[in-house]
Amino acid sequence: MDKQHLVAQLREHLLGVARVARSARDAAATEAREGATPAERREDSRTAIEQGSMARAQDKRLREAEAAAEALATFAPPRWGERSPIAVGALVEVEDEDSGEGRTIFLAPVGAGVTLEGPGGDGLFAVITPSSPLGRALIGRRVGDSIDVTIERELRSYAITWVA
Repeated sequence: MDKQHLVAQLREHLLGVARVARSARDAAATEAREGATPAERREDSRTAIEQGSMARAQDKRLREAEAAAEALATFAPPRWGERSPIAVGALVEVEDEDSGEGRTIFLAPVGAGVTLEGPGGDGLFAVITPSSPLGRALIGRRVGDSIDVTIERELRSYAITWVA
């Protein structure tokens, strides 16, 4: 599996988030400055304040997405040996011990919540980070280990079935 393909896809997604945030920030800032006549602004300054707040929030989103994309620019996930402990950059398959349902996860430094597609459409990978409950539980574990994780106030047990 070419994990660099996943990194590039995740980086492109984050750059897309940054583009959307930049556009939203600029639109909100323009609306805050020019969205109403001077008389309307005096009567209802809340609109300008709300638009200014929206512009600041979008600017924060923009900066976070750009920083995350930049972090991925030099990220090179290592190869895993059969008994190597799980760390950032690993592809991990876990199986819910109750339902038997499997999930394939890409443990990345940034980009939690994004779903990536493998090269040539080969599978879907959920991106998690080491700061998530599942990410924290996986770090340092190996194939064959079981982990218990509380997700949405529910204790779940997973078996680690594959790591690459």
